[in-house]
Amino acid sequence: MRLRILFFVLLMLPMLAAREAAVPLRLALLKYNGGGDWYANPTALPNLTRFCNRYLGTNLDPDYAVVEAGSVELFNYPFVHMTGHGNVVFSDLEARNMRDYLIAGGFLHIDDNYGMDPYVRVAMKKVFPELEWVELPFEHEIYRQAFTFNNGLPKVHAHDNKAPQGFGLLWEGRLVCFYTFECDLGDGWEDAEVHNDPEEVRRSALEMGANIVQFAFQQ
Repeated sequence: MRLRILFFVLLMLPMLAAREAAVPLRLALLKYNGGGDWYANPTALPNLTRFCNRYLGTNLDPDYAVVEAGSVELFNYPFVHMTGHGNVVFSDLEARNMRDYLIAGGFLHIDDNYGMDPYVRVAMKKVFPELEWVELPFEHEIYRQAFTFNNGLPKVHAHDNKAPQGFGLLWEGRLVCFYTFECDLGDGWEDAEVHNDPEEVRRSALEMGANIVQFAFQQ
């Protein structure tokens, strides 16, 4: 218990200091090993941040951070985004660091950019071997923040033409990791000319992204 409290303090201190200094917080992108393209969708987080600042009234810095899974710097960011198409590998140290971060109050959003599903499930099982993924019902609060999604996640790209699903890992009743599958929210956050998605598709992706950010900060 004392260790958990210590990690919570480590997580909160940078956020409190930023608030006192009126320095905007930053979202972070997770850099991981294994060969997967963790750097995919470079315009996604800046666009999501600007959308949140405009429609949620947040004061987030669009210049997102890049943080490694095993770094103590992870504790500087209350919201971490993870994406890619391929393999994901966490070492024992990285898995332990991710676990400590999430138990201490951090939040991880994983967005399958297509192809990372079998790998991310193995990686996160190493982080929380005692937990199983739970598909969140459409009535869950994450779908009912500033924007309402009565049918769950929006569908951005076809992938395998399956319905999008939102899975969660819950630690002592708290959602510590939200995994968006067959959805591709990150592609919807990118600059319009990158994928040439219809504006209504991009808008729904950004709205759902804003919901995730709002839920993570208010939870």
